[in-house]
Amino acid sequence: MAAQENKTSLEVIPRDNAKIMKIWKTAGILLAITAVEFLMAFTMDRGLLLYFLFIVLTIWKAKYIMMEFMHLGEEAKPLFYSIIVPLIFLVWLVIALMREGTDIFMLRW
Repeated sequence: MAAQENKTSLEVIPRDNAKIMKIWKTAGILLAITAVEFLMAFTMDRGLLLYFLFIVLTIWKAKYIMMEFMHLGEEAKPLFYSIIVPLIFLVWLVIALMREGTDIFMLRW
């Protein structure tokens, strides 16, 4: 049996204020975008403009979350774009399918 070192003490790492400020900055940005979405949902009329703004803000939030929490901001740009571009096409596909799905009821038999 291999000899294992038994540590009975806990090593405490000092606080890194730069990391804590980065976490608060990230939380603040996401809170601000969410507050804008919440405000728009209750003050703007339903329509194409509101839906477009929601889609843009949601993609912006998803991009920011991917850059910060998935650490893609420090990665190579092709890896980042290999995730964002398919996401944009996926959103376009959902919108197109919903549009076509509603148009089928407009056909005359």
